[in-house]
Amino acid sequence: MTDLRITVVERAQLAMMLEVCAFPKPGNVDRCHDYPDTVLEHFLASAILARPALVEAESGKGRIGEIIKHAVRDTNSHGGGNTHFGAFILLIPLVYGKDIPGALAAIARTDSSDAIAFYKAFAMTSVRMPASDELDVHDPHALTLIRQRDMTLMDIMQHSAASDMVAREWVNGFALSRRGADLLKELGPGRRSIARMFLTLLATEPDTFVIKKHGVAVANETMLAAREVLDGRRSVEELDEDCIRRGINPGSIADIVIAAIFIALGEGWSWEF
Repeated sequence: MTDLRITVVERAQLAMMLEVCAFPKPGNVDRCHDYPDTVLEHFLASAILARPALVEAESGKGRIGEIIKHAVRDTNSHGGGNTHFGAFILLIPLVYGKDIPGALAAIARTDSSDAIAFYKAFAMTSVRMPASDELDVHDPHALTLIRQRDMTLMDIMQHSAASDMVAREWVNGFALSRRGADLLKELGPGRRSIARMFLTLLATEPDTFVIKKHGVAVANETMLAAREVLDGRRSVEELDEDCIRRGINPGSIADIVIAAIFIALGEGWSWEF
């Protein structure tokens, strides 16, 4: 059984490692699939390189926005692109607060300095925002607007929630992460439960990372295909192959899965069989 004496930081690192090692997770990097420029080892390296920022978060000191920026800065060195930016948005407050209530309390204390630091972290990644967004991270005027409006990091997440399911977790109290953790505990120990939880969440609502890359129609199609797998009308291997062939990677669901594993580990779920 999982040793519950692991630290909060180790639990976060373990969650990142368990997510990427679980398979099959249609369209995403796992122990059976790499991307041309991002491979399994990049994700594992990211989980290790993130430790200083996670330790900073565990201390309960400093600003959440700055800590997210430190996590992105420290993990950029592996050369495999953006591996865990969305996961850090969820994990840093969870580690800071130790659980969902604590994370929400920490989020409520964010201010404009957190928002500005977060935008600087965002600019270090290859993630893109909708061209119509007046707070486009790549527009220098966005920082001026944040300062003028005195927007907190929570305000930024509320601004983004409609089009980004990771930001939505801040707004809705980590609802999907909570559901994923409960699913893990229902499904039992081991990586098969992680893969099943991933598929179940994928069938719940369109992945917003897929929407940004491929559009709403493809995201809806992927969601419905996941439901077909759960209903036994399609094999998960077939869906996985189709997603890999078309470059469909549900990255936002993967980020939420990491948060769900972190929560479940803290509540007694075992990653071992």
